[in-house]
Amino acid sequence: MTDNTGEIAAEQAHLTTLYQHLDALRVYARSRLSTVLLESGGTPQARSERESFSAMYAEDLAKYDAAENGLCFGRLDMADGETRHIGRLGLLDEDNDYETLLLDWRAPLARPFYLATPASPDGVSLRRHIRSRGRTVTSIGDEHLDLREGDSGTGAGGVAGEGALLDALNAARTGQMNDIVETIQGEQDRIIRSEHKSVMVVQGGPGTGKTAVALHRAAYLLYTYRKQLARSGVLIIGPNETFLDYIGQVLPSLGETGVLLSTIGNLYPGVHATVEDSIEAGTIKGSTDMVDVLRNAVRDRQQVPTSPIEIRYDTYTLALDRKMCTRARGRARSSRRPHNLARPLFASMIVDALAEKFAAVVGENLVDGSNLLSRSDIADIRDEMRHDPEVLAAIDRLWPELTPQQVLSDLLRSAKRLATAAPELTDAQRAALLRTAAGFSAADAPLLDELAELLGIDESAEQDRRARQWRKQIADAQGALDILTGSAPQDLEDDLDPEILMAYDLIDAGQLAERQRSTDNLTTAERAAGDRTWTYGHVIVDEAQELSEMAWRMLMRRCPNRWMTVVGDTAQTGDPAGSSSWNAVLEPYVAQRWKLHELTVNYRTPSEIMDVATGVLERIAPEQTPPRSIRSSGRLPWARKVRPDEHLDALRAALAEVPAGRLSAVLVPNGTVDDYRELTAGEVSVLTVGQAKGLEFDAVFIVEPQAIVDESSRGLNDLYVALTRATQQLGIVHSLDLPPVLDGLAEAAA
Repeated sequence: MTDNTGEIAAEQAHLTTLYQHLDALRVYARSRLSTVLLESGGTPQARSERESFSAMYAEDLAKYDAAENGLCFGRLDMADGETRHIGRLGLLDEDNDYETLLLDWRAPLARPFYLATPASPDGVSLRRHIRSRGRTVTSIGDEHLDLREGDSGTGAGGVAGEGALLDALNAARTGQMNDIVETIQGEQDRIIRSEHKSVMVVQGGPGTGKTAVALHRAAYLLYTYRKQLARSGVLIIGPNETFLDYIGQVLPSLGETGVLLSTIGNLYPGVHATVEDSIEAGTIKGSTDMVDVLRNAVRDRQQVPTSPIEIRYDTYTLALDRKMCTRARGRARSSRRPHNLARPLFASMIVDALAEKFAAVVGENLVDGSNLLSRSDIADIRDEMRHDPEVLAAIDRLWPELTPQQVLSDLLRSAKRLATAAPELTDAQRAALLRTAAGFSAADAPLLDELAELLGIDESAEQDRRARQWRKQIADAQGALDILTGSAPQDLEDDLDPEILMAYDLIDAGQLAERQRSTDNLTTAERAAGDRTWTYGHVIVDEAQELSEMAWRMLMRRCPNRWMTVVGDTAQTGDPAGSSSWNAVLEPYVAQRWKLHELTVNYRTPSEIMDVATGVLERIAPEQTPPRSIRSSGRLPWARKVRPDEHLDALRAALAEVPAGRLSAVLVPNGTVDDYRELTAGEVSVLTVGQAKGLEFDAVFIVEPQAIVDESSRGLNDLYVALTRATQQLGIVHSLDLPPVLDGLAEAAA
């Protein structure tokens, strides 16, 4: 066994130097942040600059704190004698001509750490993996890429840094996804650093690292295109809140915090999914057929009266008849403006018609022979009618100002409105959509977004409100300055040194009012989260195969430049509204301008479990090649048949055999979570397959796989997902017969 004590000591010395520089940067950033926060006053420009510096130093501190663990994890020895240390961020020695002490893993010079092989060493003679705990180097692992050293440079699994990689894969799960910055493999690195500027699809089977690649790509893009993406932001879409919690620490650990993580159900500002749709309702809502349904629902709110509406104006009763309203509606619709933005046109036509009718009625009653009112008189009448309560009430009745929430809620809670707006749907489909509960589901968010486009927002009232509020703030500020002026003693003012300035000498009312406004310290991600019309510089979609057609319409509005990373596996599509073809999803938006990358190595699932899952894959996607597992666990998957009342006892026994400190999941059919909730503990989760999508556990126990298969038209896809969540061991507890695709699974003794 080689004694590498001296090499470890040398790396420890270098690591200590790195931490000294990191600490110095942290102290400087903290000092500058404190100074900036203590400063006050000055011109608006000075205040704006302070806010920018405050955000910058706070971001720096977050980056330095994130790099604390695993600061330096690798070294490259180049054939020309150069040495490059690789880590979570770049560090320079300012006292030594800005010598590079540590390369950021995203820097071009660090790329050979992930791509160099003995066959293509890229100028690298040795690649070293440095493992540390806290600030202490614990071990090193060297790969000699110069074949004269007699070392292949890669392990039996055909991966770089096999020792470090297998250590990471065999470690106990923690419930939080870890970054893979130390063990990125070549096929992953090529995707992470891809320069493709349209839609890039990353297709990969279970355990191939799709999510990790997507998150590290986000970090790489923010590093490489910092100026561009800092303004527009990056959006990451995940399948559920549990998944977002699971991945939530990855980007901060890589020093990136300016990213918005969201589900489709929570992407529409101000609305959170609280209602659970039936499978049929979710499928209907996900279809683009809903665009016509929603358009009809909006048009249904643009009414004409069946009988004349009587409006009392001045001393006369005016009849607003169907012909007048039909003409006004036709004019408003022909403008092709969204509903709310076309409303002023409709209102103007109604007012004009009523004013003309009033003039005609008045003219008929004139006895002095002067015939009709003058143009000026009619203009005055129009102005009055625009504010007349009865006229406004009639307009609101015929062409109301609407919100997306109002239209959708009214539609889904009214059988009559559904029948009118969705004549192409069957009675059973409309019944599936109909509900009595308040609130919205995840599938409703794209519908709300579509309605927002159909309705538009008339911002004139809001602009008027803001203007009135600003005028009031200026008046209040002027009042405060007047009080300060009046409170100064007269004799003091008379004797005051003219060089001593009072408050009103330093600031005017406008400046004082500006200072009273709440400071906008929101990050790009926070501002984007509250703005439905925000467009992102880059969008990353994980488990993208689950998105419906309507969800894709919603996302494409938020990414008009179509620069996206789409990550998924069509063999794992569980949602009936989801997709089994990337081309079908993307062609309407980018034609053939999308690029496919495939991940082929399974890092998560042991070969013993993958052998079972492959049988399911052959049924649902025979054209796909199963990902190659690079390791085995030594534990064969098992099935245990029990009586229906013995499920809990069998699961307790199985969970008791899982080593302490290892995470377990019990995956159950939909609607049965409560039956097994008592098994939930610190290291045990009870979930449906949909809730477990994208997650991983040391041990997984599946309850009644046949019931899972029977739940939907894509039940076998759900079973495939369930089988591939485990990193170590898999068991099945059932009383129903197993699905035929699991016939080869060994039946364990009770």
